[in-house]
Amino acid sequence: MTSTTPPGPAAIQRARVRGAQMLLGCDELEPTLSFFLQRLHFRIEAIYPADNPTTAMISGYGLQLRLVRGAAVGASLIYLLCDDPIATGGGQTEFVAPNGVRVQLAAADPPMVLPVTQQALVITRGSHADSWVAGRAGLQYRDLLPQRHGGAFIASHIRILEGGPVPDYVHFHKIRFQVIYCRKGWVRVAYEGQGPALLMQPGDCVLQPPLIRHRVLESSAGAEVVEICAPAAHVTVADNSMDLPNADLQPGRDFGGQQFVFHVASGAPWAPWRGPGFEMRDTGIGQATRGLAGVRVMRPHAATASVTQAHATEFCFYFVLSGTVSFVLDGQTEHLGNDNSITIPGDMPYSLTNASADLSLLEVTLPADVPGLLS
Repeated sequence: MTSTTPPGPAAIQRARVRGAQMLLGCDELEPTLSFFLQRLHFRIEAIYPADNPTTAMISGYGLQLRLVRGAAVGASLIYLLCDDPIATGGGQTEFVAPNGVRVQLAAADPPMVLPVTQQALVITRGSHADSWVAGRAGLQYRDLLPQRHGGAFIASHIRILEGGPVPDYVHFHKIRFQVIYCRKGWVRVAYEGQGPALLMQPGDCVLQPPLIRHRVLESSAGAEVVEICAPAAHVTVADNSMDLPNADLQPGRDFGGQQFVFHVASGAPWAPWRGPGFEMRDTGIGQATRGLAGVRVMRPHAATASVTQAHATEFCFYFVLSGTVSFVLDGQTEHLGNDNSITIPGDMPYSLTNASADLSLLEVTLPADVPGLLS
């Protein structure tokens, strides 16, 4: 995917720029200047004119400010980034300067927040035009879990309409769990500690463990992936110090208690699934996450494939990759086809019936082990 910049005036010569300042206006210079120097420990860089100062340039914590008496414009809020905002401010996390500017102490390294899971039965159908919205880097997103289970999970169907380079950068996520399954086309990605770039093709998937640096390099036109992540709102941090791909290869490395997984569908073995008449291709993510989550692809291998089950799960999600199948829940029958998905609350009994011969079903569960076959 390409990114272009519209024509316009010539860019500045970066090498000739010595710094940047933010303007703060104030009615009187002295009380505001003293606030920043004495209470917030900024330092003065320049002040003028000497006999009746109207302008002061100050700096602190990597920020440069230009205080100008009588200026009508300027910032209204400044964040000071701290390891521990409460301890830094002695229990106070907001200060107000004499000129009205608010100064907030905020976490320099925002923590991962895990909302309480609020489960619900959720069914999404189709992928018609109005179900897609524009996301970052030119990607299009289809929301498969609108209520996010209370913010605990997000499920997305993502597509890239134009092929080529993707304008991504090396970054990592503060997450509990994240898996990406290649639905169509191909995507080339690079991961920390995994050596050369990896080529994901239909059926392949990766487990992105917490904090692993990665970057999307390029894709085919029309590529699609299904992504499951917890929590829904998570912090993404750019790492400008690392280049990917690189030659670093550390198989089995631990990332936040998990190991990276690149599951290649081609040639992967099939084994019996929980119910009669079905079989599965396991991705190995259950072992790599120490039982936190399981990711499998299932298909029928008998004409009368049918199973009834219930799981004490935190999360149970199915996405129809191909074919059709019926889910029976509380006496209601839901017929699902291509690109449909269903998220089932824990302990809710459900049956899978009427599976077409070409059914292929992606299953994601937390935890990985979900016994509970009813019939």
